[in-house]
Amino acid sequence: MTGLHERHLAVSPEWLALYYRHPLELTHGEGRHVWDADGNRYLDFFGGILTTMTAHALPEVTKAVAEQAGRIIHSSTLYLNRPMVEMAERIATLSGIPDARVFFTTSGTEANDTALLLATAYRRSNQILAMRNSYHGRSFSTVSITGNQAWSPTSLSPLQTLYVHGGVRSRGPYAELSDERFIQACVADLEDLLGHTRRPAALIAEPVQGVGGFTSPPDGLFAAFREVLDRHGVLWISDEVQTGWGRTGDHFWGWQAHAEHGPPDVLTFAKGIGNGMSVGGVVARAEVMNCLDANSISTFGGSPITMAASLANLSYLLEHDLQGNARRVGGLLIERLRGVTAASPAVREVRGRGLMIGIELVKPGTDEADPEAAAAVLEAARAGGLLLGKGGGHDTSVLRIAPPLTLTVAEAEEGAAILADALHAAG
Repeated sequence: MTGLHERHLAVSPEWLALYYRHPLELTHGEGRHVWDADGNRYLDFFGGILTTMTAHALPEVTKAVAEQAGRIIHSSTLYLNRPMVEMAERIATLSGIPDARVFFTTSGTEANDTALLLATAYRRSNQILAMRNSYHGRSFSTVSITGNQAWSPTSLSPLQTLYVHGGVRSRGPYAELSDERFIQACVADLEDLLGHTRRPAALIAEPVQGVGGFTSPPDGLFAAFREVLDRHGVLWISDEVQTGWGRTGDHFWGWQAHAEHGPPDVLTFAKGIGNGMSVGGVVARAEVMNCLDANSISTFGGSPITMAASLANLSYLLEHDLQGNARRVGGLLIERLRGVTAASPAVREVRGRGLMIGIELVKPGTDEADPEAAAAVLEAARAGGLLLGKGGGHDTSVLRIAPPLTLTVAEAEEGAAILADALHAAG
């Protein structure tokens, strides 16, 4: 155990998770690579939990941060803030939500917490619909709507939460149905649920479940849900903390795979837009955003320095078509991973879209999740110079792959080869 690890354990909560038997201290990064305190170099396929979205030490972002830091770092929302207004204008336009208003926070948890505050105040109901296997943050309100037991440490809640089918395509009672019949069954489940409850405030859903193991429904499910929700006066909150900004390749936002009935009422974002800076936020149509009848501020949300970073990062992403790169390189990577895992009896499924890919591991010859195998592959991949994530609703048995969106074809091939060796070594 390293001295830093011992010091960490002496002052940190026991529930603060660390990867690896011998945890890493990352000291610097460049592009898609990071280095640890011992000088080892790694290809980063997790980006600080999908947060280093563009690249490590991206010159455009570091320059913007340095220049802003030389002027003023902080002012709070009590004063006009030019970078915040400029960023809000861009996000309002990109969101697709008409007459949009934007509120900035410092994290995805805080963004989802704010969305729940808005929805419950607007509908005057503390009842929330959420998806099974979902994850929405670690605040008191967001753990209470999280449908993944491993990440929800308390049953106490300010909200009444009801869970809906549909977030996991290949497990559960509807797994064997065709996509069309799967959607029909999930819609029937939603209709039945709404027939047995008081009026909920909102449905909150991740278009692709992140912590849940990069699972997703067939395209069109949330459009079909939206038709039902509108009829019952229930808002739709799209949690885009992990799916936003083009990561899924085919779309800029995850909700756009379900766009038949237009954008959500509320959209939340965070993680990648700051490329490592603490940025989150909520977009909602003005009627919903303005429903609160009390004053509020944000001390740190939308700070000049985080907004400067986000503006530079968003500009780089759009100017270099990183959504297109996620589609092209991500498509190649997922096919390569399916090829190298095809003969492995421990791999149940390789799934995902763009640069958001999950590999679900099971005990060979069964459908039983195998978290020990996932941990072993994580270790073996590290030894080979590759950093991965893990998650899943079945005891963290899914390897999560989400590199920076500037990933090259050569790096995708390199990562797939290392992962193939890791699966062999761990198996």
